[in-house]
Parts: sequence; C-alpha cells; structure tokens
Amino acid sequence: MEAVSEIIARAVPLDRSDVDTDQIIPSDWLKRVERTGFGAGLFSEWRERSDFVLNQSRYEGAHILVAGPNFGTGSSREHAPWALQDYGFRAIISPRFADIFRNNCLKIGLVPVTLPQPVVTRIMRAIEDDASLEIVIDVVDRRVAVPALDLDEPFELDDHTHHRLLNGLDDIGLTEQRADEISGYEGGRPSFMPTAPA
Repeated sequence: MEAVSEIIARAVPLDRSDVDTDQIIPSDWLKRVERTGFGAGLFSEWRERSDFVLNQSRYEGAHILVAGPNFGTGSSREHAPWALQDYGFRAIISPRFADIFRNNCLKIGLVPVTLPQPVVTRIMRAIEDDASLEIVIDVVDRRVAVPALDLDEPFELDDHTHHRLLNGLDDIGLTEQRADEISGYEGGRPSFMPTAPA
C-alpha cells in the first residue's frame, strides 16, 4: 500500500448513521474475483436516486467522506473499504466505526478518523454549505484541521498503525521487514521438517 502522511482534500457529507457494509457495497458485487472495480458498486442502491450525495456534481473529486456514527457496521467484508478506496476516497471521518471495518480500512491505507459527534456534525454542515471546503488530515501529528472553520482536532491512532500508515506497510510489507529473521529460522530447521519453497 502507499504511505500516507497527509491528506488535503474536499469532502462528501453522508448524513446517515449505522451505514452497514451491505449498503456500502451490496452483495451482488461480491462475485468479483479481483480486488479492483468495486468503486462502481459503492452505495449502488442509493446511487439510483438522483439526489443522492455522490450524484451531486459539486462533490466530484472529493477524497474524504464525512459520515454519521456507526459507519461500517454489519458483515466483515473487505470489499467495503476496497469500494471506498477504488471510488477515490482516501479517508473517512465519523464519530464511530465498526471495529472490523476500521481494521480492514487501515490494512489498505484508507484512513478512518474518529472525531467527537459535535465536531463531525459541524464539519458536515459546513461541507453542505460550501462544497469547496478543504480538510487537512495530518497523519504524522494525528490531527484534523479545517482552516476555514478555525478547527483543529486530535484523533487517536495507535503507534503500530501510525508506523504502518507512514511507511506504507500492509501485512505483507510487515512480514517482508523480517525476511532475514525468517530466512535464519528456516535455515536452522532440521532437514526432515517441511520447508517453505524459495
């Protein structure tokens, strides 16, 4: 995955709570065998309505989604973060995320930012009034700023995840960092035991 240190972008307000993974990417889309192309299915049932927020031209090119509480509830499908990222989102701001959804986001470098409900509501109302509003997500210092609102808020991000995002390390990348240790361990195993292919 790509390293993420700072995101400066416009945002889309999704003023809905308890958005589950089946609403994010309906089950019809789970038949795909590759990891790409899910953006077309993002909120596909809601996008059938012309007034749905993603159909509004003023939000085209926005890379941050600002959503209500309990975002990503439901089944633990990895396809939901894939769809959001494939559509072009780089971060999501919400008062609360489902744990598994949040972990699936972080594994691909999609940044879930948890902020207090009043702060999220304030940002959402501001975006609805002005679609050109820019949000700064500073992963290095773990802060969110909206300069036009004179808003600057910290967000929680554990040190391990912080390291992963800043260095672009997915699970494979983390494993590759220990390649020498793995090779040393494999090299010292008795010959009668199975070995990993080179």
